[in-house]
Amino acid sequence: MISRGWPLRDAAVLDDGQLAACYAINDRNTQSVRVNFVASIDGAVTEHGLSGGLSGHADKRVFDLLRRLSDVILVGAGTVRAEGYGAMRLDPASVQLRRASGLTDQPVFAIVSGTLRLDPESAVFTGAPVNAIVVTVGASSRVKKEAFSRVADVLVCGEERLDVNVMLDAFAKRGLRQVLCEGGPTLFGTLLDADRVDELCLTISPLLEAGGARRIVAGAPEKARRMLLHHVLVSDGTLMLRYLRAPCQNHADLR
Repeated sequence: MISRGWPLRDAAVLDDGQLAACYAINDRNTQSVRVNFVASIDGAVTEHGLSGGLSGHADKRVFDLLRRLSDVILVGAGTVRAEGYGAMRLDPASVQLRRASGLTDQPVFAIVSGTLRLDPESAVFTGAPVNAIVVTVGASSRVKKEAFSRVADVLVCGEERLDVNVMLDAFAKRGLRQVLCEGGPTLFGTLLDADRVDELCLTISPLLEAGGARRIVAGAPEKARRMLLHHVLVSDGTLMLRYLRAPCQNHADLR
C-alpha cells in the first residue's frame, strides 16, 4: 500500500521536551548503537569536504540532543581531523538534564584510530571534561599508545583491524551502553559489516550537491539490512528521519 507519507511533524514547533521524546531510549540497560549522519538529497555526505555545510538549525538541535542522550560518542580519527573536533563538552543546560535523568554530567568521547595519527596535546584530550577513549589495534605504534595513555584511556580492540564486538563489550563493561556514532563513513561501514548498527538518525538536507562526495557508508560489503521507519520530522524542507533495526535482525541472535 502506498500512502501520502508518514505522519510528518514540524520540528520547528516542537519544544525541547517533545523533540527529546521523539528520540527517547526505551531501555538504557540494553546496549544500542545509534548512528547519526546528514546527507544531501543526492546522497553526498559533505559539502566541500565537510558535513557542516549540509547542516541547519533543526539538524543541529537533533545533533545536540543525541549527544545529550548518549553514554559515549564514537568518531573515527579521520572525521575528528577533517571536521576540527575539539574537546567534547555539553552545555550547562544539557548537563542539568542529564543529571535529572541520573546520567553522568558528560558523555565520553571515543576516537577510533588504527594508526594513532592524532595529536595527544590537542584540546580533544587536554580539554576533555572526562578522559577520552582512544580505540586502536595491536599493530599500532607502541610508542604512540604510551603517549596517548597519558591523556586518554587506550583500548586495543583487534590486532590488524578494529574488532567492533571487542570494542562494544569494553564499552559495556564501563557502563557505556548507549553508543552514538557520528562518523565517518568508514567507521559506519565497519559497524555495519559487524552487524552492530541498531539505529540510524539521518538528516536529509534540501541540497543537490553533485561532485565526488562519499556516501554515508564506505567499505562495507554489499548486504541488505532491513530498517523500520520510526518517524519523520520536517523543518524548512529538511527531513530528519529515525530508522530502527527490524526486530527479526537482532545482532544478539547472530553472534
